[in-house]
Amino acid sequence: MAQQILILDFGSQYTQLIARRVRELNVYCEIHPFNHIPTITPDIKGVILSGSPCSVRDANSPDVDIKQFGKIPVLGVCYGAQLIAHKSGGSVAPSQIREYGRAKLTTVNHHNELLKEISLDSQVWMSHADTITSIPDQFEIIASTPSVKVAAFHLKGEKIYGIQFHPEVTHSLEGKNLLRNFVVHICGCAQDWTPDQFVETTVADLKKKLGNDKVVMALSGGVDSTVAAMLIHKAIGKNLYCIFVDNGLLRKDEFAQVLQSYQGMGLNIKGVDAKDKFYTSLKGLAEPESKRKAIGKTFIDVFDEEAHALTEVKWLGQGTIYPDVIESVSVKGPSATIKSHHNVGGLPEKMKMKVVEPLNTLFKDEVRLVGKTLGIDPLILGRHPFPGPGLGIRILGEVTADKVKILQEVDAIFIGGLRSHGLYEKVWQAGAVLLPVYSVGVMGDERTYEQVTALRAVVSVDGMTADWAHLPHEFLSEISSDIINKVKGVNRVVYDISSKPPATIEWE
Repeated sequence: MAQQILILDFGSQYTQLIARRVRELNVYCEIHPFNHIPTITPDIKGVILSGSPCSVRDANSPDVDIKQFGKIPVLGVCYGAQLIAHKSGGSVAPSQIREYGRAKLTTVNHHNELLKEISLDSQVWMSHADTITSIPDQFEIIASTPSVKVAAFHLKGEKIYGIQFHPEVTHSLEGKNLLRNFVVHICGCAQDWTPDQFVETTVADLKKKLGNDKVVMALSGGVDSTVAAMLIHKAIGKNLYCIFVDNGLLRKDEFAQVLQSYQGMGLNIKGVDAKDKFYTSLKGLAEPESKRKAIGKTFIDVFDEEAHALTEVKWLGQGTIYPDVIESVSVKGPSATIKSHHNVGGLPEKMKMKVVEPLNTLFKDEVRLVGKTLGIDPLILGRHPFPGPGLGIRILGEVTADKVKILQEVDAIFIGGLRSHGLYEKVWQAGAVLLPVYSVGVMGDERTYEQVTALRAVVSVDGMTADWAHLPHEFLSEISSDIINKVKGVNRVVYDISSKPPATIEWE
């Protein structure tokens, strides 16, 4: 097992960010709830205690006994630091002024290993309602800000540290240096967890786990399922059976294009045209959740039928990634099952197969790096996220084949335009929405009464929050004109300038 850092989650909104920063140092780490700590093995080289919305002064606040980690180095971040101080006999009290935002380190002990090469006046990010007001004699203050005397501390003679600020956020300008000091210099982790090493180790593990067994997998044309399939393919070759279902809700020409690209990668894949089954299941449905459920159920039925046409298949391959796993385990304890949309709509339960998920320790950006190492086409790796229900939730109201055709044409013009103008890579996700709204227009000398389409493009890091993309007016004007002139059934184009929150990226 690779060396790793254990991150204990106390419920902070930044916990995943800590993990991403550690991974950027080419060091493997895992997040576990504070009350479900894994067995401490020799490969765990350090422990990071996350922040929390709770106060250590509250009854039933999250708690952990750091003595169980023995001599393993520990770094407490914000709540984690307050917890260490509080349990060691220090004092934690409500802040006189809520400390939130940028601050400067006015004293820094550069002799301390944690703060080596951290500048005096270094900008850090504070986010806490409590403050450590005193620390026990065996502790030393190693950094302060004008309003926070105990901005960082160290337990003398031990590798136990606490910081009142958040090094994982970009506003802490030298936060990555501090994490490097802890992870590499104090914990002694070798920075050898790379995409190349991940591929080598994962393929070897898959060969051992799967042997000569057969695996069936649903592919979508997206990044996660493609990379997962290529890893399994490298391990077992033709014993991987891939199924790509055309649900009639894909983008224009996507079914043929994706099948062609997969066959070029050497994958053993079968395309299934199930458009009519999906359109039948959606007939008369207008409510978003009803449509999602109908699409999910039909997919399971189609995939299950195709999978059972194969003989002696024991495994179901899935492109589950690490955030899916983390979100399924709360700090109140593991939930009974992974969310349904993370396990292909409940397929494992229905098909009674064992599940293999080669990407379930990776974040999205890491999946793309692994895909690059595997030599996957950049057009697939750089593809915008596309919802599982496809255009079914971008057609507001009832879905019909005619509406799908209209939206496919609109979407093709919009996405094609983004590519040809060099804007596609600058946008995190883009697409078109067909509205159940008709408006009056004039084309030539004739009056029209046709539908309205909304264009949506956002910039984001991970989809958790997003801002609308400020696309050039000239570009939007050109695309609007193209859509109205070339797509029969649409005579008005609007652009969505809502951010998330409060709006979501998709309309349904």
